[in-house]
Amino acid sequence: MAEDITGAASNNHGVGLKEQDRLLPIANVGRIMKQIVPPNAKISKEAKETMQECVSEFISFVTSEASQKCRKERRKTVNGDDICWALATLGLDDYEVPLKRYLHKFREVEGERAANQMRANGGDSSKEKEDEQYPFKFSFIGSTSNDSNFTPFD
Repeated sequence: MAEDITGAASNNHGVGLKEQDRLLPIANVGRIMKQIVPPNAKISKEAKETMQECVSEFISFVTSEASQKCRKERRKTVNGDDICWALATLGLDDYEVPLKRYLHKFREVEGERAANQMRANGGDSSKEKEDEQYPFKFSFIGSTSNDSNFTPFD
């Protein structure tokens, strides 16, 4: 038994959870698999179910490691940087580097989207309005709002 990030007892293998709550939807897994194989190739139900189990276990494994880090740091939210850290800690460096690149690009796009939305709203920087529209807060990798060259909206 392990504790989840809030401290409640849970089982790492999902005992007590419905299968649909423990596993990624098989249709999504099948769709991802189809993108890789040749157009005329078929994927058996058994192959999809096997992959569904594997990717769900992989996600749980990495998330558990990130969650433990957050718990030690007395944080309640696992973020993308925590997932990258967990991948590196678990020896999965081949996944960590491209994920960091993706995360950086995602944050750039989100920052641009927020800036465009602010301009569309006439520059209204009402904190409540912004929190409603953008409930997720991101910062650029390696940057903080105290950095002299950090500008959240260009």
